[in-house]
Amino acid sequence: MNTFTIIFIGLLGLSLLVEMWLANRHIRHVATNRETVPKAFRRKISLEDHRKAADYTIARTRFGRLEDIYGTALLMIWTVGGGLEWLDRFARGFGFGELVTGTLFILIAFIIMGLIELPFSVYQIFVIENRFGFNKTTPGLFINDLIKKTLMLGILGAPLAISALWLMQVAGALWWVFVWLLWSGFTLFLVWAYPIWIAPIFNKFTPLKKGTMRERIQALLERTGFRSRGIYVIDGSRRSAHGNAYFTGFGKSKRIVFFDTLLEHLGEKEVEAVLAHELGHFKRRHVIKRMMLTLGMSLFGLALLGWLITQPWFYAGLGMTQPSNHAALMLFMLIIPVFTFFFQPLFAWSSRRHEYEADSFAAEQTDASKLVSALVKLYKENASTLTPDPLHSAFYDSHPPAAMRIAHLAGKS
Repeated sequence: MNTFTIIFIGLLGLSLLVEMWLANRHIRHVATNRETVPKAFRRKISLEDHRKAADYTIARTRFGRLEDIYGTALLMIWTVGGGLEWLDRFARGFGFGELVTGTLFILIAFIIMGLIELPFSVYQIFVIENRFGFNKTTPGLFINDLIKKTLMLGILGAPLAISALWLMQVAGALWWVFVWLLWSGFTLFLVWAYPIWIAPIFNKFTPLKKGTMRERIQALLERTGFRSRGIYVIDGSRRSAHGNAYFTGFGKSKRIVFFDTLLEHLGEKEVEAVLAHELGHFKRRHVIKRMMLTLGMSLFGLALLGWLITQPWFYAGLGMTQPSNHAALMLFMLIIPVFTFFFQPLFAWSSRRHEYEADSFAAEQTDASKLVSALVKLYKENASTLTPDPLHSAFYDSHPPAAMRIAHLAGKS
């Protein structure tokens, strides 16, 4: 066992232990506070709804522990257990050239990973979500979505994989710069194409009907200087009772999307306030900042891979006997989360800071009390716990805890 194998297994084991510790803390904290609604919410959230949110959170967290253990075991099998080594030999057995073999290797790996994770998706949707009254997905719709996603993997993933492998083969020592340019272009293409071509494959988007709500939203867009190709309602209720709203696309493809489930529960002023929060992310350039950070990290990662790909111990330490571009690329994608795991609280902190900034923008443009009431309704309807474990929340949560977020907005009223 070489040194890199020991480092990898050590970090993988340590990250799993931390995940288990944080999950257990979270479960205990939520269970301890299950019978008491936080003082700030007692007039707005019933004890019954608070208990439901606690039970839902505990069920999801317990299931998450199993997923973490299972995922860790699978990663060990794929790497030091020889899973990718076997798959590499299988792909080479067809006798194709290096580019086709590498592309086949990557696509088969992703398909197998998807199949292995399928039972967890089924349990999450048809057991946990069903138990708490959120699931609206039928088995037929689930299978239909699965087929579409698999086809999308082939249509989009295969050209990307073969292009990246070709660049790695012909572009010399600085191949990682060209692959980064390819990846950046592909990412921007997806952001542009998603609202126009991809999302409508899975959901129906209907323009928001004319009326006072549309007029209120248009007025908000005008006074904030935001331009969009349309305001749409998505049929989220086909799959889930959870509500949401989001922006998608960039440039002329920008769209504002409301889940039909969200519009069912919020009043017009509350919808306006939620939209103002989303606009805050745009006006404070959070989307651009996150994209630049992501692209910067991918450039650093590819540069690192450009060095690792020449190191025999990298392959040997992760169970591969025959070095290749496709093996290096797949190994790197699999193990990088292990080596970046302990940076997660930093990313979560940055995201929560952006949420506070977006809330502040919304409070400037609309009535802060309406955003508070909208958030409370969303916490209730989505069964989001009001009492997360502080350490678990600081490590994982992209949004501030409910009490802290609403206290921040109360100061803006």
